[in-house]
Amino acid sequence: MPSAQLPRAVFAMDPVHLPLLFPAPLMDRLQRTARIDPALVVRDFTDPAADPAVAAALADAEVLITGWGCPHLDADTLAATPRLRAVLHAAGSVRSLVGEAVWDHGTTVSSAVTGNALPVAEYTLAMILLAGKDAFTHRERFRATHAQPTSAETAAIGNVGRRVGVIGASRVGRRLLELLRPHDFQVLLHDPYVDAAEAAALGAEPVSLEDLLRRSDIVSLHAPDIPETHHMLDRPRLALIRDGGVLINTSRGALVDHEALTGELVSGRLHAVLDVTEPEPLPADSPLYTLPNVFLTPHIAGSLGNELERLGQIVVEELERLAGGVGLVHEVRHADLARVA
Repeated sequence: MPSAQLPRAVFAMDPVHLPLLFPAPLMDRLQRTARIDPALVVRDFTDPAADPAVAAALADAEVLITGWGCPHLDADTLAATPRLRAVLHAAGSVRSLVGEAVWDHGTTVSSAVTGNALPVAEYTLAMILLAGKDAFTHRERFRATHAQPTSAETAAIGNVGRRVGVIGASRVGRRLLELLRPHDFQVLLHDPYVDAAEAAALGAEPVSLEDLLRRSDIVSLHAPDIPETHHMLDRPRLALIRDGGVLINTSRGALVDHEALTGELVSGRLHAVLDVTEPEPLPADSPLYTLPNVFLTPHIAGSLGNELERLGQIVVEELERLAGGVGLVHEVRHADLARVA
């Protein structure tokens, strides 16, 4: 396609992410597919003092390639980008990114959320396997005693037949279910949008939330952060998890009542692997930083480092489809936002 016929695209994100999302080979593919300036990365659509070159690029833009740090896309965005026909998001959820005006305008929105799901699922699988071996407790004990565990101390550990409860057949939840298949787990699933036949196809037994909490040795959260799921694991539901059970949260901190969870963890009744919290980060004096039964990480489960290139590749492939007049594979439907992350 002649260069003049290529769609005009503009980056809109924090520039710090650009080199990892689009290393040289991917940037070359982008530039063969669209007219895009790698040196121009927009952080503000409406600043009247903005560079005239930015204003001119936005006025001509048919595609915005967005990422973390992109401003909220609303009516002002459309005013600055009158030719806009697609937003390709090189990150996860678009819930907080795209305003109603963009949907009302009929702009096509695509997200690399499926690419971001894999590292989260991988992190979760790793934590499930380590939790089943009680690795965190034994690490703390070994640090203190420098002694090998006794057979009595290891009698209850292992991953054969352990029950894993997955809350939410989201993209991450589904990738996790795939990764769990080769292992000898019993997998329970709670998702109000998944029927028995689909759950069986995913390799899980469909159960109510309460039943999942009662029966699972390890509970992993993968539900979206929507009003219906706010503090879905409250004090009464947390109390349903068996003594010594493990809660893994790589989704959103708001899904859990953290005051209630902190009480359970301080008591030592439960264990937790928390990559997300409420608030995030926790206050400096939170006991969760030092409790031996808590494995706390700073929101690292999602794409970081070289994993970002996977997100960039998804966007490049979507742009190639768009330029070729082919339907997008990762299009986000407005109607689905009510029940997805």
